Amino acid sequence: MLTGKKIVITGVTGKAVEPIARALASDNEVYGVARFADRRDRDRISAAGITSCAADFETGDFSNVPKDPDFILHFAWMRAGLDELDKAIAVNVVGAGLLLQHCASAKAALIASSMGIYSAHDDPHHRFKESDAVGRASSAYAATSPVTKLGLEAVSRFCARAFNLPVTIARLNTVLGPVTAYHGHLCRNVMNGVETVLPGNPNLHSPIHTDDMIAQIEPLLEAATIPALTVNWCGDDTVSSQDSLDQIGVAYGRPARYRSETKDGVPQGNAADSALRRSITGPCKTSFAEGFATLIDEIGSSERP
Repeated sequence: MLTGKKIVITGVTGKAVEPIARALASDNEVYGVARFADRRDRDRISAAGITSCAADFETGDFSNVPKDPDFILHFAWMRAGLDELDKAIAVNVVGAGLLLQHCASAKAALIASSMGIYSAHDDPHHRFKESDAVGRASSAYAATSPVTKLGLEAVSRFCARAFNLPVTIARLNTVLGPVTAYHGHLCRNVMNGVETVLPGNPNLHSPIHTDDMIAQIEPLLEAATIPALTVNWCGDDTVSSQDSLDQIGVAYGRPARYRSETKDGVPQGNAADSALRRSITGPCKTSFAEGFATLIDEIGSSERP
């Protein structure tokens, strides 16, 4: 775990990012960057010992963000439909480059990309490697995500070389832990009798728990290079959404309703090859089974009718 460092972390109000910022703030000087349109978000972040920094990625206004951090953790992301593609590029691609320019004196930057940029594969069991094809994917959940994540990676690689800034590009898989993340939605679908539509059969994921994300930040930053390093940020267990839904159904005593609906260009799954990440961080410490059981219990005890 990092200690005594000055860290800028963007997208700090995000469901997977806030726990990371809170953990780092216990032993570091952490600056949390977001729009902070809601005063309650700023108050909550500040109460956790994180210095809140309002910023505008669309206009490139980072005047409230320190220029001299030791490390940059870039998670900020605008989810948008195709009707807002120009704005999504301005925020997610150009804005990220302007942030790295603003903080170019940092020792290293960790850029959160997504495994959603991989081109679809005919085999739903395929485990995507960092060397696999990208650029021909589409998303069932966020239409602008694959193209702007690809743009984010490109601008990050440019910044690494242009600013002599070591960079790790971490292609994030499904996040496990927060009740508002993917598996939390599956829990609520079963709890409320809502049918889940999945893009593949099986629909495989390699989820990573937020506790492991926190533990792996330091080695991922230490591995940053010029040119930028690219790595799958995933867990060590691969599971299907179908099995997860069935497990939820058993736990809640309710039928799990789901069906598969494949679409051209949309990956049927999100399974990852974790070999490179394991060589950098070592194995994950929280198994999917352990993290998922905790999540099921947490949601069941707090939200179940």
